[in-house]
Amino acid sequence: MTLVRVAAGIPVRHGMILLGLRAPHRKSFANCWDVIGGHVEDSETPEAAFLRELGEEAGIAPTRYENLGAWIVDGSDGSRLELAIFRIDAWLGEPYAANDEHSRLEWFDITAACALPNLASDHYPELFKTLR
Repeated sequence: MTLVRVAAGIPVRHGMILLGLRAPHRKSFANCWDVIGGHVEDSETPEAAFLRELGEEAGIAPTRYENLGAWIVDGSDGSRLELAIFRIDAWLGEPYAANDEHSRLEWFDITAACALPNLASDHYPELFKTLR
């Protein structure tokens, strides 16, 4: 099975994190709350991919961020994903659903985010708790 490389960022502001509700037409994780990101292209580093994806999907340009590491997670289509996650503490622009990847973006406190019944990954609650 091929390992798909993915990179994503989690904007953090005043103890809240920004998640996106994936659109119902998406092939993977439809109607699930997810971190904002996407596939790492062959010519990209995970850092370059997450910066590009945050611009494409949330309309922001991260200016202060930290690499939190990478995890191997199961995709909703049976694939295996290598997910690189970045914490974002400062950015240019105001986040909005900039394309059709997400139905909406929403800010959650950590407790509420961990309690969402339709998270894209079972690993997210553990990850979110580290963002406090």
